[in-house]
Amino acid sequence: MNRVRAGRSLVHDDVKQRWPEQARCAVLIAYDSDHETPYLRDGQTSPGSLAQGEYGSRVAVPRILDMLARHEVPTSFYVPAVSALLHPQDIEGYVAGGHEVAVHGWIHERNTALSYDAELDLIGRATDVLEQLSGTRPTGIRTPSWDFSQSTLRVIRELGFAYDSSLMADDEPYELDADGEPTGIIEIPVEWIRDDAPYFMMDRFGGLRPHLSPRDVERVWIDEFDAAYASGGVFELTLHPHISGHRSRIAMVDRLLAYIHTFDDVWFGTHAQLADHLTTRFALPAGN
Repeated sequence: MNRVRAGRSLVHDDVKQRWPEQARCAVLIAYDSDHETPYLRDGQTSPGSLAQGEYGSRVAVPRILDMLARHEVPTSFYVPAVSALLHPQDIEGYVAGGHEVAVHGWIHERNTALSYDAELDLIGRATDVLEQLSGTRPTGIRTPSWDFSQSTLRVIRELGFAYDSSLMADDEPYELDADGEPTGIIEIPVEWIRDDAPYFMMDRFGGLRPHLSPRDVERVWIDEFDAAYASGGVFELTLHPHISGHRSRIAMVDRLLAYIHTFDDVWFGTHAQLADHLTTRFALPAGN
């Protein structure tokens, strides 16, 4: 139970001191650029399967980068190393747009099936690849499938990451504890409610089918933002190019960003920027 738990809250009592630029609400948009890696991980190499992932880089990423530029929204792109190696032009686009490039595993591996040594090796090599391609060493990680093994936090600490964004113990950022002791690692929590995959994933040979329209999901996310704004909290949204890069769905994201922009006291930033802010605000050790 205590291997990885939520520690102290990283939310200042004074709402004007919580987020950068004294904003009432912090908005973090993230794209997990999985592309072909979940298929490759599972040995699904049929052209039909791989084409679904290829769409993410070929069509969706340019479309997404254009949308983000129009809205002037810095974004965090979590990239499996194999995606980066297959599509290095994506990394160039992320960097040119002023976005964060962060770690998302080697090949979207299932880390709970790995030993400590194997997990450390894959995450370490993935970090090196992204540093080589982006020119900056990543400071944050999002585990594949938002999963933690018994060794994941140890790996994160050993590799010196400042933050993780994979867990769900709070609505707002908190410090991770390991076996009852604070680690200095910032957790920027996620939630399936604010992820496009549960609403739009499709498995032609299984029972997985999209069950809501983009307009329905847009309403859910607007309600989530409104609640975060009312409480002076963080609105964190996780998207995937190969899922939400399609026409009707990117239109949904475009409308959502336009709506959020109608609020004057909202700060848009990357996960790394928020982690830097919290590290300073709460005197957390750098390079954990």
